[in-house]
Amino acid sequence: MARLSTTPADTGQSLLADPMRTSALSHGRSDSPDANAWAFLSKPLNPLRYASANINTDPREASGLIAEFVPMEGRVLDVGCGAGDVALVVQQLRRARVVGVEPDPERASLAKSRGIEVVDGYLTSELAATLGRFDAVIFADVLEHLADPLPLLRLGCSFLASGGVAVISVPNVAHWSVRWALLRGRFDYDEFGIMDATHLRWFTADSILRWLRNTGLDVQAIRQTAGANLPVYDRSWLWHSLNEYRRVWMIRLLAKRWPLLFGGQHVICATPRAR
Repeated sequence: MARLSTTPADTGQSLLADPMRTSALSHGRSDSPDANAWAFLSKPLNPLRYASANINTDPREASGLIAEFVPMEGRVLDVGCGAGDVALVVQQLRRARVVGVEPDPERASLAKSRGIEVVDGYLTSELAATLGRFDAVIFADVLEHLADPLPLLRLGCSFLASGGVAVISVPNVAHWSVRWALLRGRFDYDEFGIMDATHLRWFTADSILRWLRNTGLDVQAIRQTAGANLPVYDRSWLWHSLNEYRRVWMIRLLAKRWPLLFGGQHVICATPRAR
């Protein structure tokens, strides 16, 4: 998914003022952050690699599960909305009005063409004056792309109306495929999925819950996705030998029985802690 940077919020807290852009400019570059990961794969990353032609409303996968945590008919801010896959599902299932923020021009353009209201650029505190308050703020596979995700999380939550929720999804680094690779001494980056070459932060269920609580959010619920579309299931001979129906059925069954081992992503609903 897309990665967002922040400028200092009006709260006076010490927030980084766009860490990715600062890093790029210090090296004389101003291109997409995707370009910084190409050497891990020896080829450029497609900025639209997460865009899907088919909208997946399955409640066992990320978009459908995220939508379940969004209030019905509410206003929703989708931070790093990418090509709009999550926003489309939220609009369809929750009848919500979604506003996306997306800095990558290709992803933003595609999201707009799909009928999503998109703000081109980075999330800033100045946008609060023009966008107003939201019943939910979504960080769908965004925070793991930032070296310091706390400023973005705090800034996004500052857009919440009273009683609003933050809905967050991050990859599960404790997935069986990562554990198996580490047992064999491997930690290979990929084009997408848990081992996406642009990921800078890695989360287990315990670490994401602890981090969110330390940031001042109260976790209301956490669930795991089945992750039936992860690349490992297309590459492993054991899974690849099964027909699609049987493979998906088995993946969902295992993820339901052992979510921390077979779940592809953690999806969390949290609220700002009352002061």
